[in-house]
Amino acid sequence: MEYLREPRAIEEKSFAIIERGIDKKLFSEEELEVVKRVVHATADFEFAHLIRFNHKAVDVGIDAIKAGWDIVTDTRMARAGVKRGLAKNFGVGVKCYSSSKKVSEIAKEQGITRAMAGVIVSAQEPKNRIFVIGNSPTALFKLNELIREGKINPALVVGVPVGFVGAKEAKEELLELPVPSIVVQGCKGGTPAAVAIMNALLILAERRGKLE
Repeated sequence: MEYLREPRAIEEKSFAIIERGIDKKLFSEEELEVVKRVVHATADFEFAHLIRFNHKAVDVGIDAIKAGWDIVTDTRMARAGVKRGLAKNFGVGVKCYSSSKKVSEIAKEQGITRAMAGVIVSAQEPKNRIFVIGNSPTALFKLNELIREGKINPALVVGVPVGFVGAKEAKEELLELPVPSIVVQGCKGGTPAAVAIMNALLILAERRGKLE
């Protein structure tokens, strides 16, 4: 059986297929780049109908990267997937607090998830302004709560947790807040989608830098 073997050729053919399957009129040029990478990461065209960009999220996200704000992920898997080498070029750190001793203590003391405790700890560092949540609805609920209370002011929230319990509601709540956000509505989402969105923004930031 004949099949493609060269990585770049495979990627180019994949994106050509994706281009044909998305209604380009629904998005700006840069939003479309984000959507294509999410579809590529998930092999699911439904994401193109579920993704929402709130308060000029792509422009603001790119500016946040160029400003050197750090990225906080809800899982180590997401942190591992973000293009840290590219982030480093902008002075952007990529952090996950889920395995820290302080997070474990807070989670145990307050009877909350480690993901929630991770958000509490991350909010204490002013440089943490970009939040990428792909797995834990409770982390997004806690982040929303801290935003409403004025205890944190994210430059961008990528809020795409997956699940049947709380995920849809947490994302709907985020869309009502005056914070730039990229959301996948409903139960769908996940770490692959979250990482694809963040990496798309990093690539776009690099591309803009070359044009300036």
